[in-house]
Amino acid sequence: MLILLELDAPREDIERIKEKIKAMGCNAHEIPGDSKLALGITGSTSRLKEDDFRIMKSVQEVVRVSQKYKLVGREMKKEDTIIDVNGCKIGGKELAIIAGPCSVESRDQVFKIAEILKKMGINFFRAGAFKPRSSPYSFQGLKEEGLAILDEAKKEFDLNIVTELLNPYNTKEVAEVADIIQIGARNMQNFALLEEAGKTGKAVMLKRGLSATVEDLLLSAEYIAAQNNFNIILCERGIRTFETSTRNTLDLNSIPVVKKYSHLPILVDPSHGIGIGEKVPPMAMAGIAAGADGLMIEVHHKPEEALSDGFQSLTPETFEKLLNKLKQLAPVVDKTLG
Repeated sequence: MLILLELDAPREDIERIKEKIKAMGCNAHEIPGDSKLALGITGSTSRLKEDDFRIMKSVQEVVRVSQKYKLVGREMKKEDTIIDVNGCKIGGKELAIIAGPCSVESRDQVFKIAEILKKMGINFFRAGAFKPRSSPYSFQGLKEEGLAILDEAKKEFDLNIVTELLNPYNTKEVAEVADIIQIGARNMQNFALLEEAGKTGKAVMLKRGLSATVEDLLLSAEYIAAQNNFNIILCERGIRTFETSTRNTLDLNSIPVVKKYSHLPILVDPSHGIGIGEKVPPMAMAGIAAGADGLMIEVHHKPEEALSDGFQSLTPETFEKLLNKLKQLAPVVDKTLG
């Protein structure tokens, strides 16, 4: 159920409505929009009656939400959500570009790449301190040491850090460094982890699972939103199909579908989507043409020496060429790239 109020509704009216919702065994979530304030109600809403709320002060309308995902759906909020990360926006007119190596390998490696990307105007730096790998014998990341290196780079180059959270018990230490907490594809339906990430209040980037439908992705995002955290960024990173010539199948269909059913921003990760470095640029441009709000791309100054995913990483020179092409493409799709 959704209760619509005026943006300037008195706080006492809002609290009175929320108290009534709570008394009836449900939860209320404030969702501010451009012109109205929405109170989304979750829980067992079947016994709630619309007229019981329509008569309350400041209430403009009460509607039932038909989708399984209540808080992240368009029915709940018509306007696109724009997420502000330390003054840098994700969603809206400006394309967001997240770049960096797959994993933290050393201080020198991180500082070298971070310096290069900052000079190119990149404000979001991605690198994994904790790495989920298919094989238990593959490089698992530097873990706590990696977080410390990312924290240094964040302060040295004034970067927003995007790094992955693997376990609920690491939530606090990851949240202290990360400006955007990444939930990887393998953990998209780790609901306990989603709830812990949501409780931090930090922006959370949720990557689509290897065999997940768009509805699965949005329902997972609902777990984060249910913690009253609407700073959620979706990420299409390719799904597993019968095709074997590429690492995954980058499902660009998901972008307009997500835009239709959800107000959340969505990025594209062409690096994992295709898994072949030289083919990443065309798929990156295709993602933007399809309507994505930005990209997440793996960049390494020496891909041939990378400890993980070097085969799909761009060199700084190739990445810079891609940025120049994106600057030309952006106005075509009514976007900008600073």
